[in-house]
Amino acid sequence: MLLLSTCSCFMSVFTASWLGGLACIFSTSLLFQILVRPCSNGGGLFFCPQSPNAPSILSSKDRTAYHFQPPKNWINDPCGPMYYNGIYHEFYQYNPDGSFNPNTSYNIVWGHSVSTDLVNWITLEPAIEPDTPNDIKGCWSGSATIVSGDQPVIIYTGVIDIEKHQVQNIALPKNRSDPYLREWTKAGNNPVIQSGVPGLNSGQFRDPTTGWIGPDGLWRIAVGAQLNGYGAALLYKSEDFLNWTRVDHPLYSSNASIMFECLDFFAVLPGSNNGLDMSSAIPNGAKHVLKMGMNFGEDVYVIGVYDLKRDAFVPDTDDSRLWPRIDYGNFYASKTFFDSKHGRRIIWAWTTETDSSSDDIAKGWAGIYSFPRTIWLDNDGKRLLQWPVEEIESLRRNEINHQELELKKGDLFEIKGIDTLQADIEIDFELTSIDDADPFNPSWLFDTEKHCQEADASVHGGIGPFGLVILASDNMEEHTVVHFRVYKSQKNYMILMCSDLRRSSLTPGLDTPAYGGFFEFDLEKERKISLRTLIDRSAVESFGGGGRVCIMARVYPVSLVDDDHQPHVYAFNNGSATVRVPHLRAWSMRRAQVSA
Repeated sequence: MLLLSTCSCFMSVFTASWLGGLACIFSTSLLFQILVRPCSNGGGLFFCPQSPNAPSILSSKDRTAYHFQPPKNWINDPCGPMYYNGIYHEFYQYNPDGSFNPNTSYNIVWGHSVSTDLVNWITLEPAIEPDTPNDIKGCWSGSATIVSGDQPVIIYTGVIDIEKHQVQNIALPKNRSDPYLREWTKAGNNPVIQSGVPGLNSGQFRDPTTGWIGPDGLWRIAVGAQLNGYGAALLYKSEDFLNWTRVDHPLYSSNASIMFECLDFFAVLPGSNNGLDMSSAIPNGAKHVLKMGMNFGEDVYVIGVYDLKRDAFVPDTDDSRLWPRIDYGNFYASKTFFDSKHGRRIIWAWTTETDSSSDDIAKGWAGIYSFPRTIWLDNDGKRLLQWPVEEIESLRRNEINHQELELKKGDLFEIKGIDTLQADIEIDFELTSIDDADPFNPSWLFDTEKHCQEADASVHGGIGPFGLVILASDNMEEHTVVHFRVYKSQKNYMILMCSDLRRSSLTPGLDTPAYGGFFEFDLEKERKISLRTLIDRSAVESFGGGGRVCIMARVYPVSLVDDDHQPHVYAFNNGSATVRVPHLRAWSMRRAQVSA
């Protein structure tokens, strides 16, 4: 066990000394006195009121280095990701006119970028633009399906008038021998699906899924809709992927939301991180996942069974309050695809800016994507797990490594030797005792953000909070905290993971919530709780418990614009129980290439 000496504090309380070549951990009492003292009007550890004289966020340094975004302008939903003939294709909702929301100008196109490694990208000309009566007010979201093994087909939503009535259209590559599939031709029989369904709101009818083959050999897709005032995934069949017939019942519907959008439907095998190709036979024992965009900002999913006889999805639970989210942060309109190169399923999503629209226009860009993740089903068949694709490791450099650290109540350990603006940090927290866990209140499940605010990093607990403080300024006026807290439920242990952005920036007017999610964990068998955090300037993407809870966030520290001061990163513990850190590894991250 490595026990580190207590540091003395100087003008900046977070400037750690180096004693005997070891980074310091601050003493509890002195650290807490200095942390609390600046907040004379009631703030506590890691939470002080913001300065009224805060500068603007405008800086090129907010632009991410390895999270995908095109060279300029606005993006939103990912569309039609696929792997075809050695190339990854990412299509995306794109505004060619600027970095503002195009819903008012109706000029939304399908941007197109290609990659061989999901890290470095080449930006191409838009693949689909609004130039026919079937999409004249915008080419909205959709999917790509590879039919008959070698024929890519895009199906997308077209908006046909200013009332935003929506139809579904098909596009095919003009030249399949072009490795980049630069040009696409719209089908002559568009729209292939119209909204003439009793009870259907034609202005809420969009986002067709990737196709799958049913037991009768026919292709199927689902389209998000509002049907009779409720959310629905309408089901359609086709022999050739060009001519479609509606099935007389939805794939699934629920009163959990007035509308389902940004649908995804795919099969998974419990405990296997191998992906399943929906255009092939699905093995016995597989479960299905229906992912839905609800409340126009939350990607939730439900696990269940695809009943082949009924041609319907049957969820394991209909209680929408218990449906988990794909990601508990700034993460929406996610889309998956089967990567036939590596036999895995990959997911990514749109992450919005949380500044003002005028800031976005001044910057010249708005919107990024989460880093591509592998997604699979946990052993118990109850929860999806996610982890950054292994290709991200090609960006790592300058590894630092610490082992057998011990964090007592109030300890901060500074992680030095990396680029703290662009980093990949993996840390394991090992609990020395589980007897001190506070009791779990099930009502917290229904508002985890509120609980993360109330039980923030300044609030002592039995086990936790412990985690990372990142992008911290010298005086701690700015910082983001990603942390865990352990609770004992009647049957097992519940782990709360929070990503608290409330002190992430001195700039006023930003959206800085305290995101959070719970996951169940068997601490009787496994005492280690893992945390991986990707820091990419204004993006903070965290994976807790091996990917059981993921939280994507956007932050805009004023310190980003200061060339003379590199922000700090710390591991910390503010719980009564001591926490060990058997392994801590961190890397600086190179900039990915995104060429125009």
